[in-house]
Amino acid sequence: MTAITEIVTRDIRFPTSLELDGSDAVNVDPDYSAAYVEIRTDKGESGFGLVFTCGRGNEILVNAMRSYAHLLEGRDVDQLLDDLGGASKLLVHDSQLRWLGPEKGVTQMAAGGLINALWDLKARRAGKPLWRLLAEMSPEEIVAAVDFTHIRNALNEEQALEILRAAEPGKAERIAQLQTEGYPAYTTSPGWLGYSDEKLVRLAKEAVADGYTQIKLKVGGTLDDDRRRMRLAREAVGPDIRIAIDANQKWETYEAIDWVNALAEYDPYWIEEPTSTDEILGHAEIRRGVAPVKVATGEAVHNRIMFKQLLQAEAIDILQLDSTRVASVNENLAIVLLAARFGVPVCPHAGGVGLCELVQHFSFFDYAAVSATQEDRVTEFVDHLHEHFAEPAVVERGRYLAPQKPGNGAEMLASSLDEWEFPDGPGWARVAGQAAATSSGAASALNSIEERTAG
Repeated sequence: MTAITEIVTRDIRFPTSLELDGSDAVNVDPDYSAAYVEIRTDKGESGFGLVFTCGRGNEILVNAMRSYAHLLEGRDVDQLLDDLGGASKLLVHDSQLRWLGPEKGVTQMAAGGLINALWDLKARRAGKPLWRLLAEMSPEEIVAAVDFTHIRNALNEEQALEILRAAEPGKAERIAQLQTEGYPAYTTSPGWLGYSDEKLVRLAKEAVADGYTQIKLKVGGTLDDDRRRMRLAREAVGPDIRIAIDANQKWETYEAIDWVNALAEYDPYWIEEPTSTDEILGHAEIRRGVAPVKVATGEAVHNRIMFKQLLQAEAIDILQLDSTRVASVNENLAIVLLAARFGVPVCPHAGGVGLCELVQHFSFFDYAAVSATQEDRVTEFVDHLHEHFAEPAVVERGRYLAPQKPGNGAEMLASSLDEWEFPDGPGWARVAGQAAATSSGAASALNSIEERTAG
């Protein structure tokens, strides 16, 4: 028997608000952060996971993961890894913690962080990157990992098996293709709302030169600003490059329709998160009102059940799953299969520390073992903070290169963890000495440091 002996959680934050990296109409001063977890065994093994946040509140997720950790400590690792469907339900359906959700928000994300770490450990034992492990699992093994609770009226076990079995022919060839050609990406790096016009234009041109066929701009400040920025972006990239736009849930339903139609002359490809992601019927209304502009959402959708309803309501054209918003690999397997059932492309969200490293595995798995197509499918790439990971995500000529190292990609370098642990890491000590930070999101973090020091 191999037992879990220790589960270590850490609050890791980066002061990205200093340069307004990641800024949008709602998240005006994000400090990209990770609630980080390492599961250790008595045989010296480790599995890694993380949950992305924008700074304040990261400690809430860290503490929530500590609450879930008690459900795993001392358990037989072999039994957990042999039945990761059961391991997921052990956490997600815990009779006491689920009352705080259920299956949404902090508890769902915290449970997912630990379950992701178990999948990381399973992939490491197999000596495979997560996408390859998933792609080579049998349809029956994939279905056994999925929680079909409350989604069987849209996707049941037999239907999921049919989807996976239909993709079996040619799977080996697609895996080989992914190894050599990678998977298409798009970039949000030019489009953060806090960037100057000059920086937007420069980065948009660089993105096209680097091989991207799609970029994304944040919108929702003022309509005049959005029209100007869209005009500049379109002039910079030309008529053949797709420009997606993202409002980060800023608008009411009627505002979204009017605003997107006012930008239509610049040919936006999709409007992302035009309103609250909980507003399922509103998304459907927006989709009817802005066509042919596509509607995309998913990064803040709580669980597979909400995705099911978005699909049933014909509310989205693009499904944007996120690697840490829902309860780990298991729930994202359900979401990928739901998208395939409804014929909707999966274009994952990846704007945040570690999200590119994690979410790329689902795109590779989707092509290899589920959809068997890359048509109209792209995975977000943001060029921030990859240097802190043991296997950084790599994009060349607009395509993600296939991860090669065993695991899910969540492992961070020990030096980075020590440097940027909040609030006492030396990186934050340096930030505290920068007077220019006093009006930024990092300044709020500095206030927390000062309050702690004073206490």
